Amino acid sequence: MPSMAFFTHWYDLLCLAMITGAVLVSLWGIRRGEDRSKSGDDEAADRAKYGVLLATDDADSDERASSTVRSEQLWMSRWRALHPACLLALRLVAALTMAGVLLWDLRTYDWSIMLYYTEWTFSLVIIYFLIATCMSAHGCWIYAKHAKENDEADAFFKGEFGEDLHATLIGTSRNRKASKSHGFCAHGDKEQKSGFWGYLMQIAYQTSAGAVALTDIVFWGLLVPFLSVEHFKLDLLMGCMHSLNFVFLLLDTALNSLPFPWFRMAYFVLWSCIYVIFQWILHAHGFSWWPYRFLDLSTPWAPLWYFCLALLHIPCYGLYSLLVTAKNTLFPKLFHKRP
Repeated sequence: MPSMAFFTHWYDLLCLAMITGAVLVSLWGIRRGEDRSKSGDDEAADRAKYGVLLATDDADSDERASSTVRSEQLWMSRWRALHPACLLALRLVAALTMAGVLLWDLRTYDWSIMLYYTEWTFSLVIIYFLIATCMSAHGCWIYAKHAKENDEADAFFKGEFGEDLHATLIGTSRNRKASKSHGFCAHGDKEQKSGFWGYLMQIAYQTSAGAVALTDIVFWGLLVPFLSVEHFKLDLLMGCMHSLNFVFLLLDTALNSLPFPWFRMAYFVLWSCIYVIFQWILHAHGFSWWPYRFLDLSTPWAPLWYFCLALLHIPCYGLYSLLVTAKNTLFPKLFHKRP
């Protein structure tokens, strides 16, 4: 934390109290939520919310609907007809494209551009897609390995017992495909949980979701219409920085199989608090320029600005959660699963 000498007025201390309180509440929410997630206390609610989209039977759906992330959820799509390689391709393209745009941003300006919350969030989304790409690549290898084993098993039955017996044991061609899918997912459920990198990917995903909504809503809803001043000019680079993050993340959300529990909003709030504390540390050491006017502590209106920004986190995260809910409820009606 910055030196207390930096907080010289009552409104400065009030802002400090709000940020400190937000950090403590976030840490408490993270600990409580993650403990409940691991213990499975919230599985019943999540089953009703997410189970409808899973590509397996009801038992598998109930198990995989938990907010506890399992390894296969990191790389398998919710849509049975979609090969995991499609999700891998999307994540790889997103990571490379966004990394190129960030490099373009740094070359156009300088290192000081990284003082903006937008660049922090853009970098976080890139980190998510890099981790997700690695997870998808590993998942595609697992998927191909099990597909090969299933094909070898089919060939064995055909060669040893004949097609008639094979059809009797396995069923029709349609049922055999369903059986393969069921068997693969059942195997995946028996595997270990996602581990450190899996949870890091989930945290980056949900933190990015809230932060992207916050940056893009503030930019397109506040800065562009109302703050068109001389030093602010909308161009292609700024448009890409405040749109590609949302577009790629929304496409990934439409395809992925990751849960979206509400308690992980605490990571989003903590992310914003870390950014604010970072700015305070810079100014406590003599940095005079604020990247955003509403972070300035030299005005008695500062507590009101900070309070409004804190409240804005709720609808931003709620908006993205609503999009995930729409995917889970509306998409199955619009796009029926293949038999």
